[in-house]
Amino acid sequence: MFEMQWPWLLLLAPLPLLMGFIAPKKRIEAALRVPFYQDASQLEQQNRFSSGKRPALLIVLWAVWLSCLLAATNPQWVGEPTSMPSSGRDLLMAVDISGSMEQTDMVLSGRRINRLMAVKHVIGDFVQRRTSDRLGLILFGAQAYLQAPLTYDRQTVNQLLQEAQIGFAGRETAIGDAIGLAVKRLRDRPNASRVLVVLTDGANTAGVLSPDRATELAQKAGITIYTIAFGAEEMEVPGLFGSRTINPSRDLDEGTMMAIAEKTGGKYFRARNLEELDSIHRELDRLEPIEIQTETFRPVQTLFYWPLAFAFLLSLLLAVSHVWQGRAISSATLKAEVK
Repeated sequence: MFEMQWPWLLLLAPLPLLMGFIAPKKRIEAALRVPFYQDASQLEQQNRFSSGKRPALLIVLWAVWLSCLLAATNPQWVGEPTSMPSSGRDLLMAVDISGSMEQTDMVLSGRRINRLMAVKHVIGDFVQRRTSDRLGLILFGAQAYLQAPLTYDRQTVNQLLQEAQIGFAGRETAIGDAIGLAVKRLRDRPNASRVLVVLTDGANTAGVLSPDRATELAQKAGITIYTIAFGAEEMEVPGLFGSRTINPSRDLDEGTMMAIAEKTGGKYFRARNLEELDSIHRELDRLEPIEIQTETFRPVQTLFYWPLAFAFLLSLLLAVSHVWQGRAISSATLKAEVK
């Protein structure tokens, strides 16, 4: 359907006529005496672009004016209503990229990888499955920062996650600041469902906001927090007298993670390997199902450039004709001088 955003601008169409009546007529007094003026004037009257073409010139000028007016009304073609599925859920993921995430205690396809690479592998699939949610990404180390705001663009969120590197936000872990930043981004959202998923492999060792205080703020804002403690509990490392078994997750603060989830109505998870991490995210799909609601919108295509291009083309042709006419008159005048 064809529409104009500002159709009232067409009321300005008779403005050139009004200006013709309102503008005072100027008297032009002779300032020079040109001996060959009569000859040049007679040649100009005989020129095919002169008085005989004045009605055509007026039509062209009116066409330029009306085309510019039509472009100014911002004409649009509004398409048929289109339905788009949406859940209305705002889901933020806070991912730890502190120095401890470079621990190589994960196994993928028979080779050891660090924890961040494992997170990218699993959460990347999780992001692709959340087809109707607004997703956002927070990365945190010693500081927390918003890497991707809430958006339906899952490909961009996943790309930004894949580009994250250990140490970008510092080597320490600011869990409280990450939750506080999420609260700031989620509390003013009008939706009923606000969800935060926090994944970390350590304890809160940095930041200005404690996890307890951040949890209180999340409670008041009605934000559900799911916490995931990530990291293997056993790992074989070579030693001076042979290999030995260590616990690479000895610094993990499970008590704080449990308390955060419990106070906000979420759930605490423990992931020791990729398989458990993947099952946790599938459990999150079950706990926070993707509710399909229908949102209807009508695609809009702007068309102002068509009348604008037409006006430009007519103006260009008019300029070319005047240049051509001027050269013809100059040539004829020169011949008259010679005679």
